[in-house]
Amino acid sequence: MPLALLALAISSFGIGTTEFIINGLLNEVAGDLHVSISTAGLLTSGYALGVVVGGPALTALTARMPRKVILLALMALFIAGSLLSAVAQTYGLLMFGRIVSAFAHGAFFGVSTVVAADMVEPAKRARAISLMFTGLTLANVLGVPMGTLLGQQFGWRSTFWVVAALGLIGLIGIALLVPHTPADPTEGLRGQLTAFRRPQVWLAFGITAIGISGLHASFTYVTPLMTEVAGYSSGAISWLLVLFGVGLVIGNLLGGKAADRALMPTILVVLAGLAATLALFTITVHNRPAAAATLALLGGVGFATLSPLQMYIIKQAGGANALVSSANIAAFNIGVALGAWVGGLTISAGLGYASVNGAGALLTTGGLLLAFLAAALGRRTPATSPTATPATEPAPAPARN
Repeated sequence: MPLALLALAISSFGIGTTEFIINGLLNEVAGDLHVSISTAGLLTSGYALGVVVGGPALTALTARMPRKVILLALMALFIAGSLLSAVAQTYGLLMFGRIVSAFAHGAFFGVSTVVAADMVEPAKRARAISLMFTGLTLANVLGVPMGTLLGQQFGWRSTFWVVAALGLIGLIGIALLVPHTPADPTEGLRGQLTAFRRPQVWLAFGITAIGISGLHASFTYVTPLMTEVAGYSSGAISWLLVLFGVGLVIGNLLGGKAADRALMPTILVVLAGLAATLALFTITVHNRPAAAATLALLGGVGFATLSPLQMYIIKQAGGANALVSSANIAAFNIGVALGAWVGGLTISAGLGYASVNGAGALLTTGGLLLAFLAAALGRRTPATSPTATPATEPAPAPARN
């Protein structure tokens, strides 16, 4: 695999750390800023909605720029958002800083997906995408647990200072390792927008958003879930997040490998597995060893969806399309926001922290049903080949960055 994938993985590590670190620091943030746990949980929803709005918008505005230049600018924006979060003394400023970082997040993963896919032969594209996302999964194995421990020992703001430093390392990695190529004059905004006319693209967005929402209905509230229900101490959250992160890494890599062999069957299997695991978690969360094991399994099946769903949207779009890819990242984060919101509703309704798992199982089942619908429609109307080139492009181009 190309060395440039390492630069993308380094950057995704920094971005992934800042996205999920708030879940491990809910208690500290809520206490310091004098807000409720449910209100602190909205920092996850706010970040997700920032991805939804900012990702497609920034991708559209930069449609004709060289992709390396786009990635460097996005990492600079991410660093700025992390610094704002680090100096925030109020809930509002912290929310603003996270939204700034989120704007960079959506466009970065959308563009990086296309860059990664274009670097390799068609039969290895899902695996290349999964390698790029490895940084995101390692953020959960290393970044989030270490950031949680750091925040608990030295205050939650210290974590965001470290995240800003990670962003700088990622920016340097892109500058050194990702080759510079000129912008493709055939790849303008109008050409990329044509893919949105396809109903299959919108159905794919729905599968992504609803399917992934179940995971985040549970994971957003992992700290109170594991301390208040499972009975772990707050100091155990770091190693529990390591278990979850190990599951993420394994699931992400296996999901990418399976998707290159059989894309839609992989999507159906992992969504069914995610719904089943969430349902199981409603029972196992009351037993400490079983809760820890289920948390690791939840990470595995949850992140096995990443590269298959990104590869699926590229296939439905008819080829590498950064705007559609960014929109699917936005759909992921609509799912994050939806899951966090639904989970918060069940807690606020007095159903208890364990109820977020049952709610998550129902949400993911909805995404699974949409995937079965897409599979049925796909048998009637074969999807465009993932290696196909949009009509606005005269011929396939070499790897574009």
